[in-house]
Amino acid sequence: MRHFVIRWLVTTVGVMAAAAFIPGIRYDTTAALIGAALLLGILNAFVRPVLLILGAPLILLTLGIFILIVNGLMLYWVPSIVSGFHVDSYRSAFWGAIVVGIISWMLSAFFRGSDGRVHVLTHHTQLKRVEGRVIEPESRNE
Repeated sequence: MRHFVIRWLVTTVGVMAAAAFIPGIRYDTTAALIGAALLLGILNAFVRPVLLILGAPLILLTLGIFILIVNGLMLYWVPSIVSGFHVDSYRSAFWGAIVVGIISWMLSAFFRGSDGRVHVLTHHTQLKRVEGRVIEPESRNE
């Protein structure tokens, strides 16, 4: 549950940054912003993987650029369900998705552990002690 809340907060900050920097993306209330971030997270969790699998040939052909198009589609669909959140054009959604992705990536780096999973703490609580032997180089007396 904590992982979900952290991801939701990170996505919310990303959507808020996109609304601040990209013309054509705006929200009327904080509730609309939070709802848009929640819906975007749900779309990214369930719809995006299906679209990525279906678009795999295009992703390979465009060397991954098609993923940006899919991310833009996810953001472009959000206002059709969340009232109070507005995306004027696909162009705004495309650039907004890039901003959301960059902000989410940067903020997630603060919570990601060495195992790739998101943790609240940025340090490791368990350190494994490694035992071994030290091999001394032979001294040469010539």
